[in-house]
Amino acid sequence: MKCRSEEAAPFRAHGVKGIMLAKLKLGIPLLFLLLPVLASAQVIAPGEVLTLSAAVDIALKAQPSVMAGSYTVKANEATIGQARSVYYPQMSATAAYSRVNSATSGTRGPTIGTATPGASTVSSGTNAAGGSVGPYDLYTGSAGVSQMIYDFGRTSSQVRINTLTTQSSRYDLASTQNTVVLNVKQAYYAALQAERNLNASRQAVKQLQEHLDQAGSMFAIGTKTRFDVTQAEVNLSNAKLTLIQAENQVRLTRVNLNNAIAVPDARDYRLEDVLLYEKFDLSLDEALKTAYERRPDLQSIIRKKRAVGQSVTLAREGYLPQLNANATYYYTGTAFPLQNGWSYGLNLSIPIFSGFLTRYQVQQAQANLGVADANERALRLTIFSQVQQDFLNLRASAESIAASSVAVRQARDNVELATGRYQNGVGIALDVIDAIVIQLNTEVAYTQALASYKNAQAAIENDMGMR
Repeated sequence: MKCRSEEAAPFRAHGVKGIMLAKLKLGIPLLFLLLPVLASAQVIAPGEVLTLSAAVDIALKAQPSVMAGSYTVKANEATIGQARSVYYPQMSATAAYSRVNSATSGTRGPTIGTATPGASTVSSGTNAAGGSVGPYDLYTGSAGVSQMIYDFGRTSSQVRINTLTTQSSRYDLASTQNTVVLNVKQAYYAALQAERNLNASRQAVKQLQEHLDQAGSMFAIGTKTRFDVTQAEVNLSNAKLTLIQAENQVRLTRVNLNNAIAVPDARDYRLEDVLLYEKFDLSLDEALKTAYERRPDLQSIIRKKRAVGQSVTLAREGYLPQLNANATYYYTGTAFPLQNGWSYGLNLSIPIFSGFLTRYQVQQAQANLGVADANERALRLTIFSQVQQDFLNLRASAESIAASSVAVRQARDNVELATGRYQNGVGIALDVIDAIVIQLNTEVAYTQALASYKNAQAAIENDMGMR
């Protein structure tokens, strides 16, 4: 194997141009290795506004679980063709060479017989003393074709089973895609919630810093005591600790969002703030009806149940005969030119007794059908429970939004009032600090209510099989 210096040697004779060509030659493999990484890094450009719809699109293309589901569908589609292949003629050709040393006696020299169509028998002759004539060569070759005439529904049942299994896998893929979409939405809303909480924490630090400056100025002129300054410093330090936690929460939610969209190295992008209240106007009965009709995992299990039902039919068809046609043309002999022959005919295979194999196969298929039926009923119960729970969460979040929005407005007014009273010397520092802390808590609660409402809506959409 040549080393890199040996590979570059032919270029040295051409000076700088040769060296550049050598480096280009050596760098091409490395470039191909880096292409997936570079492509991943360029999915989301730094500073780009990543919308929710764009995040969903990226995730549906990049998530390995979606890719795996797509390949599963393709694999199941291939099984349909495999089952249908029985409908077509089966053609094959064989060739064989053997070196035979037979110890049989009774003939002089090798002889060839064709007792059965397509087969030959060769025996070795002996000399006058009764010994073997020695080893000899045997050549055989044949080409044949067979065709299934009628198998009493076995192949058609298998085709239906594989078709239903493929349909089930498509619904499984849709269910996986819906789960990916739900995960992206939840991660996106969590990231927006963390950013809003971070802004609220920054606002609280700013307000407490202003209060500290105000208390320091009033202490300097003797209108306030040192206690006000110390109290303001303590609360400002606590607010800064809360700010650090909020900043870390933003980073954590970005990691989760990057994982949800399958772009772990994305960074420095911005999010579109969609934490806005928009009433989700749909009744519980409508949601349940839609869920039973469109939920992909339910549709998948229904197809699996039908496939198992066809498996019962296929197992029972094991009691029935099978009719095939075949034709063979062959050459055989110990020397060239070889002898040739042909044969054709029909083959009717009738099962008489197989040790109760078919009986137990039917019993197994029937038991699997019972399992599939129970799984369908269990999933319907789960869907009913999920839709109800998510509707309750949606309603509670809507009520929380209404209450917390009023609380936010009142808390902001309270901060202005407490600050004004303190500046005029008729209020105390504790009132200002309490008002700022209450405002921060109400801002966080309002954001939490908005995020909860969005998550509940996303969960209901997922319950109904919608994206």
